[in-house]
Amino acid sequence: MRVLLVNMPWSPIDLPSLALGILKRSVDERVPGATAEVLHANLEFTDWITGRTAFTGDDYEYYALSSYFMGCGDWVFSSALYDDTEWRTEEFTAVMSGKLKKSRMEMTRALHRAVPEFVDDIAQRIVRHAPDVVGFTSTFQQNTAALAAARRVKQLAPHITTVLGGANCDGAQGAAVHRNFPFVDHVVRGEGEAAFPELLTALTAGGDLTTVPGLCHRGPDGASHANPMATRPLPPAAILPPDYSGYFERLAASVARNWVEPKLVVEGARGCWWGEKHHCTFCGLNGSFMQFRSKSPDTFYEEIMELARRHRVLDMYVVDNILDMGYLTTVLPRIIDSGYDLRLHIEIKANMRRPQLRTLADAGMIYVQPGIESLNHRVLDLMDKGVSGCQNVRMLRDGAETGLSVAWNYLHGFPGERASDYEPVIAQIPALEHLDPPVDLSARIAIERFSPYFERPELGFTGLRPEEHYRFTYDLPESELHDLAYVFEAPARGIGEPVVTALNDALAAWKKHHADARLTHADLGDRIVLVSRRRAFEWRTTDLTDPFELAAFRLLDQPHTPAALTRKAARKAPGAGRDEPAVQRLLDTWLALGIVFTDGGQYVHIAPAAVNEDLLRLDFMRHSHARTAAPLSV
Repeated sequence: MRVLLVNMPWSPIDLPSLALGILKRSVDERVPGATAEVLHANLEFTDWITGRTAFTGDDYEYYALSSYFMGCGDWVFSSALYDDTEWRTEEFTAVMSGKLKKSRMEMTRALHRAVPEFVDDIAQRIVRHAPDVVGFTSTFQQNTAALAAARRVKQLAPHITTVLGGANCDGAQGAAVHRNFPFVDHVVRGEGEAAFPELLTALTAGGDLTTVPGLCHRGPDGASHANPMATRPLPPAAILPPDYSGYFERLAASVARNWVEPKLVVEGARGCWWGEKHHCTFCGLNGSFMQFRSKSPDTFYEEIMELARRHRVLDMYVVDNILDMGYLTTVLPRIIDSGYDLRLHIEIKANMRRPQLRTLADAGMIYVQPGIESLNHRVLDLMDKGVSGCQNVRMLRDGAETGLSVAWNYLHGFPGERASDYEPVIAQIPALEHLDPPVDLSARIAIERFSPYFERPELGFTGLRPEEHYRFTYDLPESELHDLAYVFEAPARGIGEPVVTALNDALAAWKKHHADARLTHADLGDRIVLVSRRRAFEWRTTDLTDPFELAAFRLLDQPHTPAALTRKAARKAPGAGRDEPAVQRLLDTWLALGIVFTDGGQYVHIAPAAVNEDLLRLDFMRHSHARTAAPLSV
């Protein structure tokens, strides 16, 4: 059996497909007599479109990532799905005119007219390959491109079995795809490395398709049938390492090689150990299976090393939704000792302490995404995040001190939030300009399938409808769109636009002035020297020499209430103790100087240790621009 796995636009071009890499290995190793190859149609598209238009890497990133919540990437390929180069152009233009710049609108409409030719070309190529089965992965804005290609393949070669899988096919979404698009023979829902080989084996041997967990298939009458989903997730030992054969070679021959530095995608764990206890109210990322499970330290370490050795690439994106904390004492020390100059991106929890962050940095995990989302304790409680605003600011401070680049988003729009939750944060943002700002301005939360806000209307969102872009992308009734969609629109909750504007003005200033801002401290034992270079504060240096103030500042390395700080500092500085009102006055003074941050009755200092932060930034830039295909450093 010949299997062709296809990665359509708008899959990121700087990353091989983890899903198809795993499926390729599962077919080759678990299906007797079957072989799988991967067609990197996203790279084929970059070469095809740049030969016809002035299309750039920034344009590709826009349709792949930036426009996700507006659905621009999916709408582009809806013309090929419905074989109409003017498919709902009027509706798209009417809705998006106030959201897109004129140049972006013109490009999107031009792509919409052009892509049916590309889909026909890629389908012709698939048919010439003569596979028995062609499988399309669909995640984020790949859905219409994958469906359009499957449709054209089925028109050209009805005997080829078409299969769709991926994150856009989880649960009800996959069943809706199968019901509404008869040219898709099968939809694999859930973890594909088990179900897909079972499907192939059944197709080869004439087996019973009704026994394949989660599979959508058609009966003799053509009616769609959806098997029950698996009741438990795959154990970590069953999660195969990916086979990325061909990706780097194809990228090297593509115009995209001039746009991106390629990265490896590695996976140590699935699920979320925090979400098992406290599912963040807005998060739907784990789909049907929240249960956390991770590969053994030996297995994960060997996978990382083998991928680095094989592909001669040092940059890696760890796709785990949260770090297995056990890796801090198992996998990461081995990476440090390996001598490989790895550069990794990983998601972590924001309450990690400085020694843990230092271990991450030493192991090469210089890009971290700690899921900060807010700097106010009440809003964080509404999210069920399990951290405070002061802990999040401490994360930003310690990230700067350890040389980590902290990527985070600011979100608003939570039921129950108030303007008073944001006003103190907005007032303190100028003091934080030396720390990493959010990657963008604050965004109102989207309601995601599988999130508590979607599953539990009592949390504040009722009458959910699929986001508007689904309605001008697909020719389906809203009842079917409801099952197909991942993102839903809902009445605005929480703060109003005046507060949003004030917050975003402050965040924009933070982003603008961050590169020139500085605040550090040097602890010299009998005194602490603070150095500041921030536009909102006139002072440049100040010394702390009073024994009580020295003790208090050191204690504020961690969040403290005034009462707790009063007690602990008195024990640290015998004979120099102060009462709580005096401590409060000291904190007010430090707050005015921009030395501390306060939230929820707690305070934490915001001055990273003076480990030459500017040199750390230069080192980070060196890592960011180093060629990832360079020989391994051993």
